[in-house]
Amino acid sequence: MPLLLLGVIGKTKAAFAGCNGPPLWQPYFDVIKLLRKDSIFSNSTTWVFRAGPVVSLVTALLALSLVPLGGHPALISFAGDFVLFAYLLGLGRFFTIAAALDTGSAFEGMGSAREAAFSCLTEPALFLGLVVLVRISSSLSLSHMLGSYLNNAWHQYGASLVLVVVSLFIILLAENSRIPFDDPNTHLELTMIHEVMVLDHSGPALGFIQYGAALKLFVMAAIIVRLIIPFNTGIFSSWGIFIVSMIGLAIGIGVIESIMARLRLTQVPILLIAACLLSAFGIILMAR
Repeated sequence: MPLLLLGVIGKTKAAFAGCNGPPLWQPYFDVIKLLRKDSIFSNSTTWVFRAGPVVSLVTALLALSLVPLGGHPALISFAGDFVLFAYLLGLGRFFTIAAALDTGSAFEGMGSAREAAFSCLTEPALFLGLVVLVRISSSLSLSHMLGSYLNNAWHQYGASLVLVVVSLFIILLAENSRIPFDDPNTHLELTMIHEVMVLDHSGPALGFIQYGAALKLFVMAAIIVRLIIPFNTGIFSSWGIFIVSMIGLAIGIGVIESIMARLRLTQVPILLIAACLLSAFGIILMAR
């Protein structure tokens, strides 16, 4: 399903542009095509360049295993797993940046610097949002933080949860290089952030990067969907509601990318700081 979300976003943007656009399954075709190609690596790169795509995919898979999906417990759950979740995403980002720097390209160094600078603001916003959930649930495990108690928590801490949802949605757009922070379809030198870091990757390595990015989007979207729709209606109906909600969120992302332009780089930190403040206000509202 992670790649399906990218297809839904692409279809939504195509509908706004008044054209048919690529097939809904195009992201699957792209990844399969890349996996069938041979790997090409520059002689000037080291093992870091080869490890970057693998680590980014593995960390995204491990992060997925910590998040409850469709109202069901996560595959792995323990006290403090939300810290591991945040730093798995951070580790994947670190290796992507390191792989880009390993090429020795000033172009990729520029994108790496932007990615590192903006991640310094997304990480506090993510932790502040998770702190709200920790305080409400009195638990340090994501499975319980995103558990059935949320259904009643909305009555008591609704204002705080709304702020956390908005903050996490901003983080989702920033972490996954979506508009208004970045444009995954652009190759304009002065505006690229994530895409510039993976320009030298090709074949299976690029396929790993694309699938890892789709997993990262899926994980962040699953958390937001769980916060918005916290009730359980049964095994099969819960999965159905979850899938429909995820597709609805992907359509929302596509709508935003269709009606908004990229922010200037100087404005990106302002929006990320706003995400931090929203989560911080959520803590204040909860404590008053």
